[in-house]
Amino acid sequence: MQQFGGLEATGVLDAETLDLMKMPRCSLPDLVESDATRRRRSTTPGTKWSKRNLSWRVRTFPRESHLGHDTVRALMYYALKVWSDITPLNFHEVAGNNADIQIDFSRADHNDGYPFDGPGGTVAHAFFPGEHHTAGDTHFDDEESWTFRSSDAHGMDLFAVAVHEFGHSIGLTHISAIESIMRPYYQGPVGDPLKYDLPYEDKVRIWQLYGVRESVSPTNRPGTASPEDHPVLPELPQNRSTLQPRKDEPNRCNTHFDAVAQIRGEAFFFKGKYFWRLTRNKHLVSLQPAQVHRFWRGLPPNMDSLDAVYERTTDHKIVFFKGDRYWLFKDNNVEEGFPRQITDFGLPLGGIDAAFSWPHNEKTYFFKDHLYWRYDDHDRRMDPGYPVENTLWKGIPGTLDDAMRWSDGATYFFRGKEYWKVVDSSLEAELGYPQSTARDWLMCGDMLSDAPDAESSRVGARSRQGPPDESRSGNAYEVCSCTSSTAACWQPLQWRRLLVGLPVVASLWTAVLQTVAL
Repeated sequence: MQQFGGLEATGVLDAETLDLMKMPRCSLPDLVESDATRRRRSTTPGTKWSKRNLSWRVRTFPRESHLGHDTVRALMYYALKVWSDITPLNFHEVAGNNADIQIDFSRADHNDGYPFDGPGGTVAHAFFPGEHHTAGDTHFDDEESWTFRSSDAHGMDLFAVAVHEFGHSIGLTHISAIESIMRPYYQGPVGDPLKYDLPYEDKVRIWQLYGVRESVSPTNRPGTASPEDHPVLPELPQNRSTLQPRKDEPNRCNTHFDAVAQIRGEAFFFKGKYFWRLTRNKHLVSLQPAQVHRFWRGLPPNMDSLDAVYERTTDHKIVFFKGDRYWLFKDNNVEEGFPRQITDFGLPLGGIDAAFSWPHNEKTYFFKDHLYWRYDDHDRRMDPGYPVENTLWKGIPGTLDDAMRWSDGATYFFRGKEYWKVVDSSLEAELGYPQSTARDWLMCGDMLSDAPDAESSRVGARSRQGPPDESRSGNAYEVCSCTSSTAACWQPLQWRRLLVGLPVVASLWTAVLQTVAL
């Protein structure tokens, strides 16, 4: 990530690296490749359009934006023109439903497997060229504060984001060059849409895919057609940001967590209405939390916290507990008939403190105060003789906030701001524990302390990337999901090797991700 971000690759999380991680960015993985490898991959079938005349259409517009429909269409026109000015590609707007590039402004779950997460999270995603029905389509989060020609630091410049996303729509992946529009990190507005000229690195890469437009030489800037040929943009748009900071957003470095769970191999830390997510390599997806009910939309929007969460080992469904009720989810979709009473498990009313499934014996353990229960998810019944005193794992506290099994073969128990590690073979907390949850899991330390000024140091950034996953149509690198500054991107729980709009640190992942985000 340091190398791709233009920093010295020390492997040390220093202040400069932290500043880079706070920038909004795109979720396509930052794979460092040789030029030869990149050229080979760039010309692989399915990564570029086989035709040169492409249609586009803005199918849905922002509902609450200061940008009018004509302004949005004009910005899309100029963002596409950036690429057609220098390549043999031609883009034309159509009114029908058969456009090659369908453009939508959508909210939350919009039926493409990549739900948006509201202000400050994933801001856009685009699908790569191919034979799948979504090829080239570009979606923008309608809950972002979209701007153009604005000095508003809270807004997202629609033209800059669109140029980046359309680069993905015609086949470009990310590049580490600082000047590139295809760099993962969002740098804010790129200037006047009427005069913007692509950086040379981006020109070279798109020429490798499609060749050079006959009227353009590699050393010339694109020509300018007469004004009457182009849609008109307002000179001074009054588009002030409506994005407000979330006052109830918790401080991850100075809190205890309501629930902790391993879901699809990743760690989720829940606090209040929010959660933080860690990749399989224990890298924090985002420094800022995402909202729980936006990803698991069957949960009540006004739910102020969770008691416990776990993933069943039998069918990989996800169970959420709050008070006397529980919800069952398949991926991010709630099952019919929920919520139900926790008495279904043989648990007493009054709620639980913690829950986790233990692959060691394929049992699920529930904790409340100083007691625990052992549940058989295969037979859907509580084992006889429970509850019993919480003495099975030696050296852990008598009452817990939550517990989870992790991919290193250990079970982790959390209470307050500390955690304990227990290896299966010993059933006893390892020496040297408890340790700090914030420091070891949430990337907090002396340098990363969550002092009040830490929040004010946010910078805009594009998106995050997620775990290695296949694209929805079977081709890698199909969708690019982008996120803003320090917000988390969600990898939908279909997990058919989907990629999430993910963290800056996700570039450290070793496998290829499917989705790209601006």
